[in-house]
Amino acid sequence: MQYLLAGLGNPGTQYEHTRHNAGFMVLDHAARQWGAEWKAWQNMGVYAKVSVAGCEVFLLKPSTYMNESGRAVSSLARFYKIPPQNCLVCFDDVSLNVGKLRIRKNGSAGGQKGMKSVIEQLGTQDIARLRVGIGPKPEKFDLANFVLSNFPKADAPLLEEALNHAVEALEIFFKDGIEKAMNRFN
Repeated sequence: MQYLLAGLGNPGTQYEHTRHNAGFMVLDHAARQWGAEWKAWQNMGVYAKVSVAGCEVFLLKPSTYMNESGRAVSSLARFYKIPPQNCLVCFDDVSLNVGKLRIRKNGSAGGQKGMKSVIEQLGTQDIARLRVGIGPKPEKFDLANFVLSNFPKADAPLLEEALNHAVEALEIFFKDGIEKAMNRFN
């Protein structure tokens, strides 16, 4: 079976370690563990093809900036004929504390503009997602400035643990399904 695993973030070294790039961080972590090699995808990002638990999985990191992520996701999904129910999107969530994960089968974008773009481009909310906690946002901090800020060094152990758990959750998703992954990590 084929799957598309997309990580959302912003391209460029200036955004590499920002909170908003948590989705890219998950994919980079998974790619290292799974021996993936990145290749260009139609001037819209980079992708890799790996085998995980007997499934053919296309990893994708859009280079279209967060708000246009859906263009790259829908392009690759259409090209390889991967239906939305076989897509899983990883992205940051300011409402979850650093180190926390939430997996859902479907739902709204919850204010996350990259996920909103994916939903619009694929034409459905029936898309699995893995949200990675980047919060909490300080009360008087501007949201845009917060998500585009780097994680503080004090959060490094929590972030590393979250990335390890995220890859483990993805492996369970591909091997045993979303219910098992949700039961284990939510």
